[in-house]
Amino acid sequence: MGRGGRGGGGRNRETEGGDGTEAAAGPGAEGSGANGDVTLPSVPNSVPRCRMAGQDPAPSCCDCFVALPPHTAAPAVVFGKNADRPRHEVQEIAYIPSAVHRPGDKVQCTYIEIEQAERTHAVVLSRPAWLWGAEMGANEHGVCVGNEGVWTREPVGEDEALLGMDLVRLGLERGGSAREALEVITALLEQHGQGGSCKEEPIPFVYHNTFLLADRHEAWVLETAGRYWAAQRIREGSRNISNQLSIGTEITAEHPGLRQRAQSQGWWSGAGRFSFAEVFSLAQQPPRMEAAKSRYRAGKELLQQHAGRITAETFMAILRDKESGICVDSEGFRTAGSMVSVLPQDPALPCVHFFTATPDPSRSVFKPFIFVPGLKPVPQVSSPTFSDDPAKKVPRFQSTVDRRHELYRRHQAALELMEKDQEWGQELLQTLRDLEKQGLEAVNALLTGNVAPKPEELAELFFDCVDAEMKFYK
Repeated sequence: MGRGGRGGGGRNRETEGGDGTEAAAGPGAEGSGANGDVTLPSVPNSVPRCRMAGQDPAPSCCDCFVALPPHTAAPAVVFGKNADRPRHEVQEIAYIPSAVHRPGDKVQCTYIEIEQAERTHAVVLSRPAWLWGAEMGANEHGVCVGNEGVWTREPVGEDEALLGMDLVRLGLERGGSAREALEVITALLEQHGQGGSCKEEPIPFVYHNTFLLADRHEAWVLETAGRYWAAQRIREGSRNISNQLSIGTEITAEHPGLRQRAQSQGWWSGAGRFSFAEVFSLAQQPPRMEAAKSRYRAGKELLQQHAGRITAETFMAILRDKESGICVDSEGFRTAGSMVSVLPQDPALPCVHFFTATPDPSRSVFKPFIFVPGLKPVPQVSSPTFSDDPAKKVPRFQSTVDRRHELYRRHQAALELMEKDQEWGQELLQTLRDLEKQGLEAVNALLTGNVAPKPEELAELFFDCVDAEMKFYK
């Protein structure tokens, strides 16, 4: 796996045995202030706020999924993720166009500045509004990446470096395939390390990262411990990750010093099988990682239940599953944003990426986005910017600002009304499901070749869906 000059230095060892200007979903936006194979979750008899019984009031939970043929209903790869974040954190949708950069240019990430690439791809990101990177996103070449927090035997560092969320964006901007994005991420990880607080609060909250990367043809699981890493290629079937190391002996590629590091620390004898998860996982797992085990098992079972029939609708239903804990709504954390992508193996068909841009997918609308020229800006999902931003000053996070975008504000007000007026809440939820269904039917018609919309219609698709949703909240 050569670096190709995309992400900096670093060597790689492969083994056998494993398979610009930012805008809100459109250039120029200003941040001023056919049915699936499963039934979507029915509207509940009541809509109380669901809490995870017996859990830490501030768990760190994320779940990421990918399905490839023959597990998918169509010849396509399906990707999905829930971004579970601090309860009041705002997630925005940002579109960054492709760009050509001058030699020697730098790029300011959340905390540190690094060398800029010669070219960066157009990307769409779902990200916490206070930082540079992203929880999840896609690029114009049909690459999707999502990350999750993990704690390992390697100590986490509070010193500011690259966040895992920065690496998500960097991989998307510089990788034309899932494999290239992985090469970018691992090279930058080895060069700059990972570290710094992952929450917009004065008390640091630090973790290492795992990643799920996908394109039209394959997927990769990348798991890290400090600057060390292991990766597994997924060529068929389905896979999920949930805040824990999951790569065992099926290692496709790894950091060149990975096994030497394990031996030097007494974690591995150097003889016999080498399991990344067994060697680098903590002997005593924190509660948040113990909770992740049950979500991982539940996610794996849900994927198996629908093997051969998985569609975008399947993943939307899985991401809305509160019984399993995949859809999080606790005192400290909740699902702040969700994403589902369909990546057809036929290059003549467009990749489609659905985003909620609002918390709690069980009470949100997945809205489709397609990369086309002339995208219409969607400022309704862009958070305001601040000249005196507390996330950009040192010491950081000494004050708070209101980062809610307009869709978030209206959705938040609607959720509060849902809990006060159950009957109205039922009606609104059904209306939102109908709106989502219309978008899905239009996308399915596009992907099956039954319709050929005009380019300008696709350029306005995400805007129109956001605008329609907002009208229901008035």
